[in-house]
Amino acid sequence: MAVVAVELAGRSYEVLVGEDLLDSAAVHARRFIEPYGKRKVPVVADREARHHHGDRLAHSLATSGHEIAWFIVEPGEASKSWVGLQSLVDWLLDQGIARSDHVFALGGGVVGDLAGFACAILKRGCGFVQLPTTLLAQVDSSVGGKTAINTALGKNLVGAFHQPSLVLADLSTLSTLPARELRAGYAEILKYGILGDSVFFEWLEERGDAVLALEPEALEHAVTVSVSAKARIVAEDERETIGARALLNLGHTFGHALEAATGFSDRLLHGEAVALGMVLAARYSARMGFIAHGDAERITGLVDAAGLPAEIAALNLGCDGQSLVGYMLHDKKMDAGTLPFILLHEIGAAYLDRNVKLDDVSAFLDEQLKVH
Repeated sequence: MAVVAVELAGRSYEVLVGEDLLDSAAVHARRFIEPYGKRKVPVVADREARHHHGDRLAHSLATSGHEIAWFIVEPGEASKSWVGLQSLVDWLLDQGIARSDHVFALGGGVVGDLAGFACAILKRGCGFVQLPTTLLAQVDSSVGGKTAINTALGKNLVGAFHQPSLVLADLSTLSTLPARELRAGYAEILKYGILGDSVFFEWLEERGDAVLALEPEALEHAVTVSVSAKARIVAEDERETIGARALLNLGHTFGHALEAATGFSDRLLHGEAVALGMVLAARYSARMGFIAHGDAERITGLVDAAGLPAEIAALNLGCDGQSLVGYMLHDKKMDAGTLPFILLHEIGAAYLDRNVKLDDVSAFLDEQLKVH
């Protein structure tokens, strides 16, 4: 088991990475469970996560004399809504949650975002523990404190920074994931190599197949390196005010536009959109002369080798570059009429560019939409 510390001023927490952590959750999270006494411990869970892993968690808590009160969330981004938030908040209030209590979130990023945001606003803030069961959540959304819901105008436009008190990334839960979801999570692992760690990128070129095959040593290494990278960036720039944390958005500006164009549906999963977004960011960087075309092709090759989408034309979006840029204008990173892009100087060296002209991005996207 690996332990990664997320060092924040006055409220640091740990991310545990290893096998079978749900089976020992009562031990690792004892201080957050014991205050419940005879009350049931509230667990917000994705329906599939409850089915696959709920009994393991329940058995662990039962060993310390605790029962679970379950709140089930339907899979999919549609659950991250005003209606879903209201339902959860009302349920937590009905459970008698106090500000000193901790709510447990079992599932992927949707559950973590929804539960985390509910905890951020409930009685002006109560605690929560992340139990991520998808690779995407383990290496990205469960760490760093970004919580949010979606609106009709876009993803994650209403939310709060609210850090968890503990994250248990149980690698054994990943064996139940469909292959497509596993690959989507792997896209975020690729991101850490591309944006800031060329040595890790090279390791992924050699060992990426082993990670996707869930070979224990390779998987733990990849998840731990990814979480450590995010922890360092979050510690430096928790609320994304100095630009460091913005680097974690590599691929997301393009990716969110693609998700919007596909209706935030399972036609394009978030991780798939990020993977393709990173390819587009690399190609745009090369087009502008910021990186070598060979670096852009290496990134494209690594994305393609993982079975992730690497060509925007293959999506058959039925729109043009201007339409995609239109979706970008609703990006929450818009500031004073400008939209910063995360681009590349080389593999492992991402940077924030505030001078990108959207008309040029539109023309670039038109070019990409015609590539077959």
